[in-house]
Amino acid sequence: MQLRAEALDDHLAKSLASLYVITSDEHLLAMEAADRIRAKARSEGFTEREVLVAERYFKWGELLASNQAMSLFGDRKLIELRLPSGKPGKEGGQALQEYASTCAQNKAAGDTLTLITLPKLDWAAQKSAWVTALQQAGVYIDIPLVERTQLPNWLGQRLAAQGQSADKMALEFMIERVEGNLLAAHQEIRKLALLYPEGRLSIEQIQDAVLNVARYDVFKLSEAMLSGDVARLVRMLDGLKGEGEALPFVLWAVMEEIRILLKLKLGTSDGRPLGMMMKEYRIWGPREKLMAPALNRLKLSTLQQAMSQGAQIDRMIKGLRSKKFAGDAWDALLQLALKIAKK
Repeated sequence: MQLRAEALDDHLAKSLASLYVITSDEHLLAMEAADRIRAKARSEGFTEREVLVAERYFKWGELLASNQAMSLFGDRKLIELRLPSGKPGKEGGQALQEYASTCAQNKAAGDTLTLITLPKLDWAAQKSAWVTALQQAGVYIDIPLVERTQLPNWLGQRLAAQGQSADKMALEFMIERVEGNLLAAHQEIRKLALLYPEGRLSIEQIQDAVLNVARYDVFKLSEAMLSGDVARLVRMLDGLKGEGEALPFVLWAVMEEIRILLKLKLGTSDGRPLGMMMKEYRIWGPREKLMAPALNRLKLSTLQQAMSQGAQIDRMIKGLRSKKFAGDAWDALLQLALKIAKK
């Protein structure tokens, strides 16, 4: 049968099936679901665990043999089959059908329980005979991706579980910082529980916690550039270079800010309200306060030139010559950032 991830706890509270299948590209959620199944299995006396990884040259006979082999100590056994590619091939597909048939003979967990984990399957694989056999024989849990529009609610629920909360602006800041990586988001949320007591978190608290991951943060570099803080800008670029930050990533962060400035400049020239465009481009918090002064001091021609110079720096990073800049790409990037920061 197919089961939603949210219903897993209620299911486990009743009984254990003989076979579970978890398919997802959300590694955190798949790991958490598997951990809940393992914990329930341990509480039910499945003290022995065997892990099989079905990679290239895997012998599929090992799976059936593991299911049939008795524990050396007479313990109940958990068999984990990991299929990283999600493609068992013809032989593996047949083996999984046979294995599912064996599990189907006993829906409830006996002396052996099986947990199969694999990535999100494409449409064709979902219709294959081996997937159908697994769905019919056991509990099949397909965990979808958490879309960006769902992330505020997801983060809010995770914070609430540890007695904390945050407003929309603070949650949006976290979303932009972790770039939709749920593993990173989970780590940051757990960090907030260690740093602050239960209750409402301010955006300043979240910024301090999240941005203290590194000594020099590339996202803070944009703030220094927008605010015109030349000394800080030079110090941060030098620090990022010294820490071995990837130059293409730093260039991307700078150019992304310049692209936004250019869009806002063109929009205001056409009579569009700046506040409306800020919401459209998801500009919140301290960054929102810095945009208007930066737009006032920068000419349209300056931003257009900066876009062209960014393309030349990209060529330098790739080992090509630049007509505009001499020296290395880091120096060229500093010149570009100073052009935007200069008051």
